[in-house]
Amino acid sequence: MPNATRPVQIDNKFREFDMSNIVTQPRGKTRVLGLLAASVLLALPAASAADQPSIAEQIAKVYGLDSWGQVETIRYTWNAEFPGGKKIANKWEWSPKTNTVSFEGKDKAGNPVKVTYQRSQLDSQSDVVKKEVDPTFANDQYWTLLPFHLLWDGATPTDEGQQKLPIGDGTAQRIAMKYPSEGGYQPGDTWDLYIGPDKKIVQITYHRGAPNPPHLVSAKYADYKKAGPLLFSIDHPGVVDGKDFKITLSGVSVKLTGSDKWLDAE
Repeated sequence: MPNATRPVQIDNKFREFDMSNIVTQPRGKTRVLGLLAASVLLALPAASAADQPSIAEQIAKVYGLDSWGQVETIRYTWNAEFPGGKKIANKWEWSPKTNTVSFEGKDKAGNPVKVTYQRSQLDSQSDVVKKEVDPTFANDQYWTLLPFHLLWDGATPTDEGQQKLPIGDGTAQRIAMKYPSEGGYQPGDTWDLYIGPDKKIVQITYHRGAPNPPHLVSAKYADYKKAGPLLFSIDHPGVVDGKDFKITLSGVSVKLTGSDKWLDAE
């Protein structure tokens, strides 16, 4: 997948929930999956902590990381109900291998837009695509594929143990994922993931590293459904800077390499 494009200024209706790191190319490290034995006559020693998958990788595996190479195209509609009653519905198709994006929705002026483009050729696209559609794609895709981005984008995880959930009652294991202070779309961002025993995300809190809003976002990751080998949370009610909002995914479907069949989330 090509490198991400440089961030641009976008309209407030997109910026309000723009929490993406915009990098869509995995930067994963090659991992040693086996241990070397001192002698074929000796039993292999138990794996050390350094040989175990990182917590980010453990989480991503629950969502289908091991089958990611089979994915040809993902499609979904990203629906948002903003504070003040504004609603947005962005329909997307994304082919990871070619980084080809198809969008159907509206521009900031409310005009209908339907476009297909490759992110590697973004410079040749119209201003609407460069300044509105692609930044919005990065944001919406980040919400949709959050567990993968936290592994791909190089955030540093810290296990903070059992902590109170940001919304409602109860506790869960909190994993703080902090992005570097330089580089990326929003340097210094921190995502607090509240993880259940099954390593699924229960809730998240987002702390923005930059001074522009939103500063603090908490949301639930609920209503899990599986489309082919990938697991999606399609319901995200929450609070942004003290105001209620809701994000939902609809029409989630995955097409695998070598097949023309769409596998709907269920």
